[in-house]
Amino acid sequence: MLKKSSLAVWGAALFIAWNGLLLLFLWSRPAPGPGQGDRLTAEVIRLAQDAEAELERQKELLRQIHRYSGGWARRRGARATPKPPPAPPSLPPQHPTDPSGTVLPVLVLACDRSTVRRCLDKLLRYRPSAQRFPVIVSQDCGHAETARVIASYGDAVAHIRQPDLSDIPVPAEHRKFQGYYKIARHYRWALGQVFRTFRYRAAIVVEDDLEVAPDFFEYFQAAFPLLLADRSLWCVSAWNDNGKEQMVDVAQAELLYRTDFFPGLGWLLLAELWDELEPKWPRAFWDDWMRQPEQRRGRSCVRPEVSRTMTFGRKGVSHGQFFDQYLKFIKLNDRFVPFTQLDLSYLKKDEYERSFLAKVYAAPEVRVEELQGNRRRELGAVRLQYRGRDAFKAFAKALGLMDDLKSGVPRAGYRGIVSFVYRGRRVYLAPPSDWPGYDPSWS
Repeated sequence: MLKKSSLAVWGAALFIAWNGLLLLFLWSRPAPGPGQGDRLTAEVIRLAQDAEAELERQKELLRQIHRYSGGWARRRGARATPKPPPAPPSLPPQHPTDPSGTVLPVLVLACDRSTVRRCLDKLLRYRPSAQRFPVIVSQDCGHAETARVIASYGDAVAHIRQPDLSDIPVPAEHRKFQGYYKIARHYRWALGQVFRTFRYRAAIVVEDDLEVAPDFFEYFQAAFPLLLADRSLWCVSAWNDNGKEQMVDVAQAELLYRTDFFPGLGWLLLAELWDELEPKWPRAFWDDWMRQPEQRRGRSCVRPEVSRTMTFGRKGVSHGQFFDQYLKFIKLNDRFVPFTQLDLSYLKKDEYERSFLAKVYAAPEVRVEELQGNRRRELGAVRLQYRGRDAFKAFAKALGLMDDLKSGVPRAGYRGIVSFVYRGRRVYLAPPSDWPGYDPSWS
């Protein structure tokens, strides 16, 4: 500290000494003789200019000393006072009592895809408010090029980094699934940051290989109050697993459904759900874990007729599973739907089951051969009934649906019913009306 004080005194002394020497030089000059006046004037001007330049250098030195002394004082204070935990970077305050004003951050899970730029460009292009929808990019893997891409957005996004990049001990038979363990660890850490450190009321989760639709934010903003009001719902998803273009009605892009299948791929959850899931969060395969009865607990998600996300990430830990057959054909909605101006109360459980189930079981039953032959067109919407796992899988394959089941639940299904479009008409692939519930052994 003594050394720092001496530096400040030295700077002041230098300032005084220089000006004293300048004055002494001018006073000690002999009187100018004939012809020397002009040369003396020029020399005085030169000296004055040198003095002015030196004064500027001295002023800058004193400014630096002032800045450093402020830093020393802050460091002394920091040693005396414990440093508080860091605040979330440039993230807006909460409005927890007003659903219409609640901040809904978008959490982007990133790793080593520099193509995260495609995801972020669309999110930033379509979001209606940076205050209402802050974008938080959580990066795992420590990939330098991806980090540079994220940093290039400056204050438009908040960049946080998962600190534990170590390998995870896994059973020998899971050695090739190390990536799934790291993804689960990253999800746990990132969601913990959003809900524990930043203390948000809810969050929209996307991954770095998703592109969003123009009404992505409008959709989630409208569905958020529904998620608060109906506790039989536990998420809102932007994804339709059977959302290939020929299997959806693009003219009804406003149509939404309940589904018992957890879709993921752009989804909204509440902080209360994280309170429930965090203590038992799995070490790997988190999305299939979410689809187990112990986690779902009879709850449903909202999903759209036409997806509000699409994936462009063929390469990943799943090695392109389903991508070439299904995912790359998913239709991304391109028509803005003003969801916040629509009445979505039809999605509440009691009303939905009254109207949706009545519609399904009032539809005439047809055989799969009649569908494939495009017969009985006069019937309009129709129902194809299945009994048992094998029948469901056979019909799904024949019609181009995803045929896998998780804990007995079909993708996009509600009470065993999958709604889709086949050759231009609505089809309900449905169990009998006395449906007994899901059978996990069907997986």
